[in-house]
Amino acid sequence: MSQVVPAGSKLKLSFDAVFYYVNDMDRAVSFYRDGLGLQLISRDYVARFDLDGVLIELVPRPIGLTVTGNWNARLCFEVSNLEETLEELHARGIDTSGIAVKQGGRIAFFHDPDGNELSLWQYAANTTRELVHSAELQGADR
Repeated sequence: MSQVVPAGSKLKLSFDAVFYYVNDMDRAVSFYRDGLGLQLISRDYVARFDLDGVLIELVPRPIGLTVTGNWNARLCFEVSNLEETLEELHARGIDTSGIAVKQGGRIAFFHDPDGNELSLWQYAANTTRELVHSAELQGADR
């Protein structure tokens, strides 16, 4: 059910970050920096990476909190050549799924050291990002 925001509303949201809880910060930083080649921009209590202006943070899992990577959230990376990207990940020792064909493109999956699911998406040659996102909003199968 969608809600209508009243005219003159003072609610203003801005994107901040996407984050994953991790069990071993050093291992996770190595995976995202060295394995995936993301740019580490800072590290203190959390590790921050920049990907095309999107802030990705790794946050230490709070003691006593159980977090599983399945069906929670997923980082999805757009790639121009899925086969070449999979070959490069395999060369770096990262296991991936096979390629699945979906409406609007092709996808493959892999996991970080904590079991968080990540995916690689290649848009079909004649499919635009706007068309795919429009279909997702209308409940089409991804």
